[in-house]
Amino acid sequence: MDDLTALARRHLNQAKDDPHGRSAHLFVHSGPLRQSVIALLAGTTLQEHNAPPASSLQVLHGHVRLTSAAGEQQDLIAGQVQELPPERHSLLAVEDSAVLLTAVTATTGCPTPSE
Repeated sequence: MDDLTALARRHLNQAKDDPHGRSAHLFVHSGPLRQSVIALLAGTTLQEHNAPPASSLQVLHGHVRLTSAAGEQQDLIAGQVQELPPERHSLLAVEDSAVLLTAVTATTGCPTPSE
């Protein structure tokens, strides 16, 4: 079992030693399911990138700003979780932050909630 608080703390410390101000760790990799802790120092951006077919972002520590390719912005703080639409987006750490990214990398063969 992984301790999210400890993972967030560890990766925030590692981000402080990283020249790019970030650290990440994939800790669940089961079929199409992926869960990663990503730590970003204040002002650090994950440049615009593609989103998987299904994903969510939960802020474990800090404050982040999610920006869609269309320029729509949403601020999230510790304790909040947001479903990510399957479109390009970027992420900015407004303050030192750690997030939990949960992603499903393929939807083929996945049951729908009604099945």
